[in-house]
Amino acid sequence: QVQVVESGGGLVQAGGSLRLSCVASGSTFRIDVLGWYRQAAGKQRELVAAISSGGNTNYADSVKDRFTISSDNAKNTVHLQMNNLKPEDTAVYSCKADVIRSPGVRYIYWGQGTQVTVSS
Repeated sequence: QVQVVESGGGLVQAGGSLRLSCVASGSTFRIDVLGWYRQAAGKQRELVAAISSGGNTNYADSVKDRFTISSDNAKNTVHLQMNNLKPEDTAVYSCKADVIRSPGVRYIYWGQGTQVTVSS
């Protein structure tokens, strides 16, 4: 099994910043992609940002000018720097790890989530 643990959430005023961190550990063979998703109350979960082991990144249009995703492959960690936060960013943010354990076999693991609340 793979354990995925997030940290760094909290309460911040609009315009402020937070830095989320995620560590994946356990019986990993190869982590292909690490990503951040969020789910606001009553809303569907959506992709925020993702980064592959090769360094390719993808951002939601709503955050691409404000958030930056980065990773350390050797430590199986990923960070999300969130600047100029807005009330609409309020959500539970979860880390997802795509793990390749054998050729052509992909497993998906989720963290427990961390709450981000942005006040106006």
